Amino acid sequence: MTQEKAYKLLAIQEGISNSEAKSMIDRGLVYVGNKKVMIARGDLSVDTTFKVEKVEKIKPIFENSDLIVVDKPAFVNSDEIERQFKGAQLLHRLDRETSGVLMLVKNEEFREKAIMEFKKDRVYKEYIAWVEGIISEPVEIDKPILTTKKNNRATSNVSSKGKPARTEVTPDIVSANKTKVRCIIHHGRTHQIRTHLRYIEHPIVGDEQYGGRRAKRVMLHAYKVRILGMEFTAPEPKAFISFE
Repeated sequence: MTQEKAYKLLAIQEGISNSEAKSMIDRGLVYVGNKKVMIARGDLSVDTTFKVEKVEKIKPIFENSDLIVVDKPAFVNSDEIERQFKGAQLLHRLDRETSGVLMLVKNEEFREKAIMEFKKDRVYKEYIAWVEGIISEPVEIDKPILTTKKNNRATSNVSSKGKPARTEVTPDIVSANKTKVRCIIHHGRTHQIRTHLRYIEHPIVGDEQYGGRRAKRVMLHAYKVRILGMEFTAPEPKAFISFE
């Protein structure tokens, strides 16, 4: 049976460049049947048919002379969004498969003010997540987090050597053996919600890095942010509402 690299076959099927095809696979957007194609350079049969998930568009939420706020779709890197808004700078980041409120600043004066709010833990950050197992009552996880980087990939763990981190988790809906929860975070460490939910043995659905089952995406959404007297909300994605 004749075989070829997955990204080359996808490029031919979709009529796109090899680099675009490789990027789509790396983002986690490409499937054969119900299985995600994990390795762009893996060999597949030349008669393989791919199914490609479409990335939703970036939706504007708010803009003034200091700030741009958008609803970031899943599968888009925060840095890519920054490049689309010339002269604006990311105030914070969301992981690639996390959707929701993302803020960019337009001037240094506002950036410094906003960063001080983050440092003093005066920014309200509320997320929605679908997690493995049943959470029947609110839980607070107050455990320090240590983040290490290897090959440009960050991994976080609960560790006494880490920095303070606190996450408030409130159950919303229980469906089969999973729960939709609201998470309010304090401090905001790298992968804080993902790390804390794994620590209490309720990893996020789709978050294979932290023990969740495979799904089309990491089921984590930045729902609401309040900063300097302003409040921004990104509606819950359709995938979250229909996930029950």
